[in-house]
Amino acid sequence: MPTDLDRRPDPEILLKQVEGQDEQLQHERLKVFLGYASGVGKSFRMLDEGRRRRARGQDVVIGALQSDLPPELERLLKNIDIIPLKKIGDGEAMDVEAILRRHPQVCLVDGVAYNNPPGSKNPERWQDVEELLAAGIVVITSVNLQHIAERREAVERITCRHVTETIPVRFLYNANEIVLVDVPPDLLLERAGQPCPTSPELADTPRRLAALREIALLLAAEVVDRQLEEYLLAHGIEQLWGTHESILVCLRRGSNAQAMIASGKRNAERFHGEFFCVYVRDDRLSEKDEAVLRGHLEEARRAGAETEVLDGYDPVETLMDFARSHRITQIFVGHPSRVHWWDRFVGGPLDRLIRDAEGIDVRVFPH
Repeated sequence: MPTDLDRRPDPEILLKQVEGQDEQLQHERLKVFLGYASGVGKSFRMLDEGRRRRARGQDVVIGALQSDLPPELERLLKNIDIIPLKKIGDGEAMDVEAILRRHPQVCLVDGVAYNNPPGSKNPERWQDVEELLAAGIVVITSVNLQHIAERREAVERITCRHVTETIPVRFLYNANEIVLVDVPPDLLLERAGQPCPTSPELADTPRRLAALREIALLLAAEVVDRQLEEYLLAHGIEQLWGTHESILVCLRRGSNAQAMIASGKRNAERFHGEFFCVYVRDDRLSEKDEAVLRGHLEEARRAGAETEVLDGYDPVETLMDFARSHRITQIFVGHPSRVHWWDRFVGGPLDRLIRDAEGIDVRVFPH
């Protein structure tokens, strides 16, 4: 049975708890809505946040909006003052001076990664936002994953699209709150009118979107972990729990091992965490299957994982004993796409693993 000491606290919950107990809690500064791809609805969420704050009596203005807003966004602009963009040469930029004179409580800034035209005080819009923050104005903004400078190359390898307008990840570290606008890839494709991509050029679109989503999830978690680490360090609070992740890839016959190992490596590298790869010995496996699993373990070792072959009568119990003793925070496990009717009726090993892995994230890779 897992004990309370075996369960790693969620960093975001812990951060909120310690902040709530601090009498000198800093005032709200920056809130960022992060999207992993275009069309997830980050601008809608930002504008809706402004609408709700305006309804609660806060003084809200819009400092910058992207052009050609769809009708569903236009209706959110009612009763919110818009500060017009300032003409500079052949382009336009956010009118920082006008916003500072108006000095609202909250300013909404869309397209924070935009470059300003030549002749502007600041070359990039995110630097304009920093001026507003320095003046004590709360800024709510939105950005897509592809515009985060430190993630741009990884995103380009997936999308094959190059962007020139970026913001540094340190800008996100200034946020009091980062909200991942998380839409399942299938739903995003339906919004784009591609519910069932069948042509060769679109066949892997769901996989690409899932990869982008994973990078965005990790980035959001990284920001929260970074904030927690800085808070604990600044307040002299001992870290009983490390904020890094410990990833366990569990192989079995037929597992999509390459994808699991690659994903585990990315997670461990981004969180500067530990990376393990194991399988439970099974006497029923053929020599060929054993050789394949040993090959996957060798692949995992080359990827930087600590590997081990586990022995135990009950595979689920054996895996969980290993996970608890190594304080694992994420378990990656393969699962066949077709499930035996008996497992659907009474629950199979995967259901047991998920039930037993209380406090540990379990990610399933179909095969």
